[in-house]
Formats: sequence, C-alpha cells, structure tokens
Amino acid sequence: MKFISTIILCAAVSVSGCATVTRGTNDVLNVNTTPSGAQVQTSNGFSCASTPCAIKMPRRSEFVVSIAKPGCRPVNVNVTHKTANGGGAALAGNVLVGGVIGLGVDAATGASQELTPNPVQVPLEC
Repeated sequence: MKFISTIILCAAVSVSGCATVTRGTNDVLNVNTTPSGAQVQTSNGFSCASTPCAIKMPRRSEFVVSIAKPGCRPVNVNVTHKTANGGGAALAGNVLVGGVIGLGVDAATGASQELTPNPVQVPLEC
C-alpha cells in the first residue's frame, strides 16, 4: 500500500504545472499591417523591423504595441492576457491530478495565459 501511495505521489508531482510543461511561459505575438512593412516596437522592449512579424513574448505580459510606417498615421494597440481557451478545464485537471502545486506553478509562470489580441491586425491610414 505504501508503494502505491508513493507511485501516486510521484505521478502527481511529475505532472504538476501541466501548462508550464506543454505550453511554456512564452507566446508568439503575430503583428500584421495593411500595407505591410511597418516597424513595430513594444512598451516592454521588444521590436521587429518590418511587418508581418512574430515576436516571442512572456504569456503574462501587458504592453502597448506601437506601429509606425513613413507616410502613415502611427497606431498603438494595447495587448493584455487572458486564460487560454480550455484553460479552465486545464486548471481543473491540474487540481485533480497535480493538486495545488500544479495550479500554483501554472498561475505563477503564466503558462495558462495567452496574449490578446493575437494576431494584432492593423489597417494603416496612409
């Protein structure tokens, strides 16, 4: 009986933080503009030289995306995070299988979050 309890405990600990393991703590933010070729800068220090582009960002981030292209009006877009689709079910599964440890790990790392809006789609006024 003690052996079975040890196996169950090891299994629970090994799957704790499920979203952290399966999804990671970063997300890829896609930025598209019409017309393409705009420069992108984020308020948390990330950038890309020309749209369309993809920027790897921490899932728990909240920031402003600034988009600029010569001859076009600059645009700012607020990006935040939310619980990912299926995140509620994943959290419930974490509690059942991994207990509070898995729930805490995913909450602390932001692995159960996703950036929104994603992709960022901006029609530029040129």
